[in-house]
Amino acid sequence: MAELGSLVEKVRSKNAGPFWATVDVFCGTVETYEKISTGLSTERVARRLGTTPERVKRFDIPALHVIKFSFPRPAVQGSLADRDMHGAGWAATLSELEID
Repeated sequence: MAELGSLVEKVRSKNAGPFWATVDVFCGTVETYEKISTGLSTERVARRLGTTPERVKRFDIPALHVIKFSFPRPAVQGSLADRDMHGAGWAATLSELEID
């Protein structure tokens, strides 16, 4: 098993508006994309992000070798409860997920 971040070119997260965040997994090659696409379930991602699978939107983009996950932010951007104004910390959280 290896961490997602060591298998792919890049894992990036950012705001998708004040209520949503998104994590992009840039796989780089067809082989890596296929491995990650089948080995990284929406359920595992949701658990890692502290939400439910029903709240996670998954976008597989095979032509770009990218998998994108969008999910509601736990706190509205800029509110007193917001601990990550730009949404950048979610990438590190997902990068550490173990993949077979």
